[in-house]
Amino acid sequence: MTRPLVFATRNKGKLVELRQLLPGVDVLSVDEAAQRLGVEIPDVIEDADTFVGNAIKKAREVSRATNLPALADDSGLEVDALGGAPGVYSARYAGEGAGDAANNTKLLAALANVPADKRTARFRAVLAFADVMGPLGTENLTADGVCEGILLDAPRGTGGFGYDPLFLVPELGQTFAELGVGTKGDLSHRAKAMRAIKPRVLAYLQQANGQ
Repeated sequence: MTRPLVFATRNKGKLVELRQLLPGVDVLSVDEAAQRLGVEIPDVIEDADTFVGNAIKKAREVSRATNLPALADDSGLEVDALGGAPGVYSARYAGEGAGDAANNTKLLAALANVPADKRTARFRAVLAFADVMGPLGTENLTADGVCEGILLDAPRGTGGFGYDPLFLVPELGQTFAELGVGTKGDLSHRAKAMRAIKPRVLAYLQQANGQ
């Protein structure tokens, strides 16, 4: 029987992106895995100071809780004018429990006096794959991806999530929130990380499932 892959997230936007990137793989969200398996999967505290540290921690804890292979990401926005902030704190930049609107508002305030040519930034994503109780054991697979852009002084577009409405892709003249899912899926930091790790994950799953 083919084992499903748990994506260690409750973010529906990320789940949609991953399922498009891994067609044919039974990808479950944390909530779906908990319901199917009848287990409780606690939230993982992201207390590492790097994206890779958080991604590995999430993948291993979810894999251990479900006895299934797990993939996790940690991603965020690195703004050059802010010394790389918000970085690993991107999701909680405006405080614990802050939503996208609050985070974007704080970012715009922090960049209020920064000229357009200095508003360079990048989205960075790190993916980690773990199968704690499987052949992979104590090892992890990791990959990262980066998408360079410029931050606008006002949001544009209604798609995406997070900082997408402020993040302009210069070569396309559109923000991540204005791009269709397919185009964003080709360009995004998460897509680049996924393309880097995808062959190894698929090869591992096929071998582990005896295919």
